[in-house]
Amino acid sequence: MSWTGPLNRIDAFRFEIPKSYKSSMHTSAVIFSDDKMIEQIKRDNAAEQAANVACLDGIVGKSMAMPDIHWGYGFPIGGVAAFDAKDGIISPGGIGFDINCGVRLVRTDLMFNDIKDKVAPLIEKVFLNVPSGVGESGKIKLTPSEMSEVLSKGAKWAVQKGYGWDEDLSRSEENGSMKSGDPEKVSQKAAQRGSSQLGTLGGGNHFLEIQKVDKIYDAVAAKTFGIDTEGQVMVSIHTGSRGCGHQIATDHLRVMEGALRKYNIHVEDRQLACAPVNSDEGQDYFSAMVCAANYAWANRQLILHWTRESFEQVLGRNPEELGMRMVYDVAHNICKKEKHKTDSGDREVYVHRKGATRAFPKNTPGIPDVYASAGQPVLIPGDMGTASYVLVGTEQAMSETFGSTCHGAGRLMSREAATRKFDKSTVMNSLREKGIFVKSATREGITEEAPGAYKNIDDVVRIADGAGISKLVARLVPLGVMKG
Repeated sequence: MSWTGPLNRIDAFRFEIPKSYKSSMHTSAVIFSDDKMIEQIKRDNAAEQAANVACLDGIVGKSMAMPDIHWGYGFPIGGVAAFDAKDGIISPGGIGFDINCGVRLVRTDLMFNDIKDKVAPLIEKVFLNVPSGVGESGKIKLTPSEMSEVLSKGAKWAVQKGYGWDEDLSRSEENGSMKSGDPEKVSQKAAQRGSSQLGTLGGGNHFLEIQKVDKIYDAVAAKTFGIDTEGQVMVSIHTGSRGCGHQIATDHLRVMEGALRKYNIHVEDRQLACAPVNSDEGQDYFSAMVCAANYAWANRQLILHWTRESFEQVLGRNPEELGMRMVYDVAHNICKKEKHKTDSGDREVYVHRKGATRAFPKNTPGIPDVYASAGQPVLIPGDMGTASYVLVGTEQAMSETFGSTCHGAGRLMSREAATRKFDKSTVMNSLREKGIFVKSATREGITEEAPGAYKNIDDVVRIADGAGISKLVARLVPLGVMKG
């Protein structure tokens, strides 16, 4: 279904669905786009979903959609909305099933010439050391008590067990561990699914990529982040909370459907099932969601540890000598309780970011001290075989989008459609011609994520930069890709 409703152009990078579109809308919906990309956005029902979010009780400010917006469950992917901490709601559809799907970026002291003949061996070694694929089990088997610790402590648990460095925690959003997680709010089934999958990449759009810095736009911010020069080798890890997060979302969506009746809440779409944020149902979900977020940070921490080991095994130098330090780790699907300035003064709100990245400006509490002078690193992965970007948070984002920006390229077609359209060997050959080595656990890992299935990442970040909700720092291009 394509969008045929009103869409008013505000400026070169913003369109608005007016509040008058539906009588139940409490506010308008703003879509960050330009004349070129808005035509792609109109192809599916994501704009309608953005309007439906504007109908939810307790919304503060606008319902917002980033330039990578596309249709999702309830909320559009690329959607951002904040709800009053006292009178608002919380909705699992505003976070998604892969809770804290996110990106971890690692810098190195290596240059492209140092590894140009070793990209394939490096990817092959990581492929052996990091399990991947849908439903794949990990190398670590957790007892119930250990699983509870992971859900409570996140990446801190992994570092305490020797999987990483203390510095890794200080360079992660929330230091890799959100408070308020209560393992008692996580079902036994969710815990069981997670206990066998910790330290696995998974399938879908998840990847591990060896990259090089292709272009630096802001030398000062780049240097602050440890991105020193073009040609420098980087590593990106993109994955989330695996079956644990998916089960938590599934469990609590059932509860939320009952909450709609219990609290007499009207929603435009049943997939927007929600509860008052301060109800038992709302707080139980928030606590379980935090547990899933912590699991995802622990998951990426283990993968980072085994990636460092892989580089050491292939290159014969330890990770410290290679300068394999974290740049940052960001969440793309999460809800946070934050304090923001609004038209009615400072307010505590629950910010739902679904396919959106936090983008806090310099000197904001909550970002690493080492980045205070620059602002929070924003990590935007491209689709397989295309560029990824590092941006930095801005004051404009803080004042307009609750400190949020885009998260990736955004799909143009469903996974099923991509599988029908693209052939694995054709995609692989195309990537090889570009000098990109790819290793995948499954055929679907290639065809579902073919570059043609996504929007142009260059256009997405150009709009985010043009709108001022994050600013370009560096462009990274892939050398080798590991897929599930």
